[in-house]
Amino acid sequence: MSLDGNVLLASMFVGGIGFVFFAYGKKQSRLPQMLVGVALMGFPYFVSSVPWMFGIAAGLIGLVTLALRAGL
Repeated sequence: MSLDGNVLLASMFVGGIGFVFFAYGKKQSRLPQMLVGVALMGFPYFVSSVPWMFGIAAGLIGLVTLALRAGL
């Protein structure tokens, strides 16, 4: 993880969204939201580029949206 200010701020933002997904999934007993929440909280430790971080986060949120539309 980089100590650049923009990367730290972006990782906190993405991790916060992940925490909300995880808390909602745990409260509603929904596995897709919990898994995406854990992934959103964890992957910023391994990505040191802000555009990549937001791209991966958008992809994970898109996957959970598709999973919900599919009925999971």
